[in-house]
Amino acid sequence: MVWLLTITKTKSDFEVFRELPNNFVKKGLKNIISAHNPLVKKLNLLISKSRVRKKEKRFVVFGERELSRAIEMGYKIDYLFLREAFDGEAFYQNSENIYELSTTLFDRISMRSGTEKVIAVLQAKNHYIKDIYVNNDSRLLVVEAPEKPGNIGALLRTAAAAGWDAVIIANPKTDLYHPHIIRNSMGGVFSIPIATDNTEHVISFLEKNAFNISAAALDHKAKHFKRVKYKKPLALVFGTEDKGLDKKWLKKAQQIVKIPVKFPIDSLNLSVSAGILMYHCGDL
Repeated sequence: MVWLLTITKTKSDFEVFRELPNNFVKKGLKNIISAHNPLVKKLNLLISKSRVRKKEKRFVVFGERELSRAIEMGYKIDYLFLREAFDGEAFYQNSENIYELSTTLFDRISMRSGTEKVIAVLQAKNHYIKDIYVNNDSRLLVVEAPEKPGNIGALLRTAAAAGWDAVIIANPKTDLYHPHIIRNSMGGVFSIPIATDNTEHVISFLEKNAFNISAAALDHKAKHFKRVKYKKPLALVFGTEDKGLDKKWLKKAQQIVKIPVKFPIDSLNLSVSAGILMYHCGDL
């Protein structure tokens, strides 16, 4: 028999004791087979509850690709969970707390059951606007009050793919480390600088750094996006699909642009609209 770490909850961490037969032990990993394990319960709370992620300043990443990108960008791993029989030694040096979950338990927790092999709890970072580096050639994507995690993830993925310098979320309504944001961004959330703040502070930051603000809106002053000139440093600003942009942006913008759509469609998906304009401005 082998004495193996399992979990009893303390104030801020998880520790010790359970006796398991030798065939459960692989490469010295601590093995978990029960959904009632306190650490598994904590993991599920971090996945499902934004308030828990904010309080603990921790979040969960699924999959080798996303985890590799997070590590490359300096994120620290608290706990690493491997699917039974998966050789995850490439990640061993990044965490001292490594657990092997039974196949059934891992697939129950995983967002993409059967295709992922690793789950990790990472330490969140701060996303202060003052930490965004800008210069006269900068191109920023600004999105006000987006709510749908899938849209936010797609925006981050597109901004990173198009080579934009940063994304700023004004008046955020959704936790940046929501699992669906991470999944839909395909690791983009780790690949591009991101800041969050209220609209007034974002506008102040842009004006202080002499940004040319181009606001996308269905406004009577809006011009076709191909019929205006964009200048760097450039901030492309988008609102939500249903409410659009706060009027503060329309007053501060150097120009207001629109993407024409054909009847009976009256608008485009937010991530699609942003993608069109980001790539249109890609050669500035």
